[in-house]
Amino acid sequence: MKKIEVFNKNHPEKVGYRLDEKSAILITYPDSIVNREAPLKTLKGFLSEYIGDAINTIHILPFFPYSSDDGFSVIDYKRVNPSVGTWEDVNRLSEEYYLMFDAVINHISAKSKWFRAFLDGSPRYRDYFITEDPETDLSGVTRPRALPLLTEFETSDGKQYLWTTFSEDQIDLNFKSAKLFLEITDTLIFYVKNGASLIRLDAIGYLWKEIGTKCIHHRLTHEIVKLFRDILDALNKTVLIVTETNVPHHENISYFGNGHDEAHMVYNFSLPPLIMNAYLQRTSIHLEEWIQSLDYPSDDSTFFNFLASHDGIGIMPVKGMLDQEEINALIERTENNGGQISYKTNQDGTKSPYELNINYFDALYNESSSLKDNILKFIGAYCIAFSLKGIPGLYIHSLLGSRNWYRGVEITGQNRAINREKLQYDELTTELNDQASFRSRIFRRMKALLGIRKEHNAFSPLSEQRVIPYRKELLILERCSDDETIFCIVNLSSDEFQVNIEEITGKSHVLDLITRRKFETTLTVLPYEYLWLQ
Repeated sequence: MKKIEVFNKNHPEKVGYRLDEKSAILITYPDSIVNREAPLKTLKGFLSEYIGDAINTIHILPFFPYSSDDGFSVIDYKRVNPSVGTWEDVNRLSEEYYLMFDAVINHISAKSKWFRAFLDGSPRYRDYFITEDPETDLSGVTRPRALPLLTEFETSDGKQYLWTTFSEDQIDLNFKSAKLFLEITDTLIFYVKNGASLIRLDAIGYLWKEIGTKCIHHRLTHEIVKLFRDILDALNKTVLIVTETNVPHHENISYFGNGHDEAHMVYNFSLPPLIMNAYLQRTSIHLEEWIQSLDYPSDDSTFFNFLASHDGIGIMPVKGMLDQEEINALIERTENNGGQISYKTNQDGTKSPYELNINYFDALYNESSSLKDNILKFIGAYCIAFSLKGIPGLYIHSLLGSRNWYRGVEITGQNRAINREKLQYDELTTELNDQASFRSRIFRRMKALLGIRKEHNAFSPLSEQRVIPYRKELLILERCSDDETIFCIVNLSSDEFQVNIEEITGKSHVLDLITRRKFETTLTVLPYEYLWLQ
């Protein structure tokens, strides 16, 4: 089989993707920024003018024709939604940036050709979907939503009940079908040919269904991921698989496999709620314990460290890490700051909080603090994420200093819309060009941190990481490569503290890479301050 080389003009020395300090991923919808042209063209223009090489990878959230869920109910896997652009626009983006595509393969739209053909009785698509007797006991199946698991449809063979994990418009696919598996495999290869350097397996944990099991993290789901990796490795050794499993941490990391045979990266879902808790409680204790427990199974795999995304802040990933009182405090802060709470159905039929739907700046916001301190807190949170071992992910609305979009929730009736605003290009750029504006203050600080990070191999996923306990209001993290050591210090509180430099670093002189200030002997860490000491 001829190998497909993923080539990037911005990095002619590289074939494919590398896990190193130069990698940072911007998460965006194809139409997060709109102008008087195809949004993918607007995105490329914005990246060229404002981002440059501060970020090297763009995760374009589903850009295919869809019928619901802001793109995650795909009608056709191989077409670009005409409302956002063309494959030519995608390919042009791939000339300047590495791209991550979504493989939304647990389910497909009820309006897709595949499902319509199934309803019409087409033999080809008969086993592409999962039918089930509504009398079957499915109470043990893990439910991510407070919605029915089976949906009734009228087919050429009469009424049938189809498996719909996420909604009645998202019909689960049947991976017991060899034809379906080959069809999906062909789709993944098609994505690589059209510019994907990374492939994100959306909601992959629910892929394999077997009555009598929880139908999540099934051993055959893991085998499917391994098969996908084998197939992509046969095409190009550097196409990366990223798994998205918003579940408790020990379940999430199971998708690393042995470190060489499943995901190259897994979403670090515990990080957003842990950092939110750290600022709310003014303590690094839980965060430190968790960082110290992290296991990096190989040099071929690492965490995708993000704080905000197109979805909300998951609560399940910190199950067992935070107690109920602390989780209740997160929920209360979210509601007080204008956010919403989404719920899931438990096995006993009860409902429990599943996700905090709120913009991340607003999640951390404290009305008793000044705007300056709230900005410092927000950037400090990302300083932690950028410092941790792994690849940082930055949602476009965090980069651009967006706030809660209440109008979106009103329009769509969906809680998640609160962090999915469509920004007008002219208005956005006017704000970014005004250095006194809120957006510009956030944007310039974020971009500066990313620029510093990519120049220091101490931030490589291959470099060592160590927590230095000092006092609970401070998180101190050491990153160490063969030729340099950097200490990340973040103040989680509104108080200032004296730090003995030599006690922490073993040196009497240090340089803060962010402000270029030099310190000797002692350092005063100001409220919500963040530093990278070399």
